[in-house]
Amino acid sequence: MKNVKLVMVIATLLLAAVSCGPREKAPKILVLYYSQTGNTKAVAQEFATRLNADMAEIVPDEPYDGDFQATIDRSIKEREAGVTPTIQPLAVDVKKYDIIFLGYPVWFGTYAPPVATFLKQVDLSGKTLVPFCTFGSGGLVSSIKDLVKAQPNVFILDGYGVRAARLGAMPKEVDQFLKEHRFIKGEPIHLGDFEELHPVSEAEAAIFDAAVGDYPMLNARAEAVGSRPIPGGTEYLFIAVDLPREDMPDMPPAGQMKVYVNVIEGETPIFTQVVR
Repeated sequence: MKNVKLVMVIATLLLAAVSCGPREKAPKILVLYYSQTGNTKAVAQEFATRLNADMAEIVPDEPYDGDFQATIDRSIKEREAGVTPTIQPLAVDVKKYDIIFLGYPVWFGTYAPPVATFLKQVDLSGKTLVPFCTFGSGGLVSSIKDLVKAQPNVFILDGYGVRAARLGAMPKEVDQFLKEHRFIKGEPIHLGDFEELHPVSEAEAAIFDAAVGDYPMLNARAEAVGSRPIPGGTEYLFIAVDLPREDMPDMPPAGQMKVYVNVIEGETPIFTQVVR
């Protein structure tokens, strides 16, 4: 799914070019994104600014209007018909770039349809792809799996994802991501491993419920948990199971999932992503 060594080499060359001056040829980086509501655009701008990279937008010929239900209805119709929306020609030549940061909102567990159209039209073979996404609950992992299928000859780095509800935390997380993967200078914060999973206690179950309780699309019960310290608080990894939903009694539970929850001192617990 990824070739970390290659990415590290490219990132090292990038840093060397910054340090040594114009004689070193740095890899060319493009931040390419599709954004419906502006959330993914905000993340794209953060990456482009920190990397001093070019930025371009994927624009559908017929824009999605931003209404949640209308977007769902249109997407379902397109999926049933086996089509993706047509998009406008890009303002840049993708062939000129070595590393592409590809951003998208997650719809139905994967990248939004305009990105699917782009991936059908453009062969990125031999390039390095760095995915980033915004979502309601999760979808980074599942969307990367689909990227691998769509572009099998691309080196895909584990990407960055953020809930729309947590955009305020995004700048620091992008900084950490870029330092961790050596795209920019600086020492990343090194987090330890999660402790061994154990059955949830009453107090831990209360943390889980507080983190997910106001999110209508997630109805689950925590069964096991591990934790690790993070700056300013604790991160929990919950193993949870879906519960039947009263508003959708005919919909079977999706099964087991991982739910990551941050508890920062003085703040309400918040989940950062769900991995199914």
